[in-house]
Amino acid sequence: MESLLQAILRQRLIVVVIALILFAFGVNALNRLSVDAFPDVTNVQVQIATEAPGRSPEEVERFVTVPVEIAMTGLPGLTEMRSLNKPALSLITLVFTDETNVYFARQLVTERLIEARERLPEGITPTLGPVSSALGEVYQYTLENPNDGERALTKDELVQRRITQDWVVRPLLRSIPGVAEINSTGGYVRQYQVLVDPYRLRYYGVTVQEVQHALAANNANSGGGILPQHSEQYLIRGVGLIR
Repeated sequence: MESLLQAILRQRLIVVVIALILFAFGVNALNRLSVDAFPDVTNVQVQIATEAPGRSPEEVERFVTVPVEIAMTGLPGLTEMRSLNKPALSLITLVFTDETNVYFARQLVTERLIEARERLPEGITPTLGPVSSALGEVYQYTLENPNDGERALTKDELVQRRITQDWVVRPLLRSIPGVAEINSTGGYVRQYQVLVDPYRLRYYGVTVQEVQHALAANNANSGGGILPQHSEQYLIRGVGLIR
């Protein structure tokens, strides 16, 4: 031991150089270390979200959650299934074994959902949640204009901000590798409203359901074939879709 210390003291320069080289290798390895500050230990999950407007939690469980859960029973690799029923919303979480590929699990769930849709009420369609976990929310942002100042924005301005978010910003962010989902909140979603006068409905003997059916039937484009005219052909179309 004493002879080793004496050798180190005699070759101080070489020892310092070796120490610096080891330090440089250590810093380089530390920078490449794939360890997060908050490592994601979430198991393999697939979430099914189903909106059921106007239904209570009891009705959501009976008419939506239970049929979907029955369809998911027996999936390969499924270890746990839990659900949450809220007013007008059903959330079902399927937990798979760690060896299961998440995309393979989503494919299996999608196939079972096709069967489950036949047992659900009309107009209700289950959707799969994004491929992310509870630690996936990494950034929040707002759309602002330098000219906004401290004033309150008008409704038209809020509608325009939401249009910019949904049709410009959101698609650009979704194109970035690794981004699973963009959740938009705030502003006003553009909509067309039909204000029904109950007195006129009663006068003409028309029900609200008939008005809804007429709006749905007229808000569409239709094709009428081709009209030959001399050496040309004219495409016949009926344009009724709201732009």
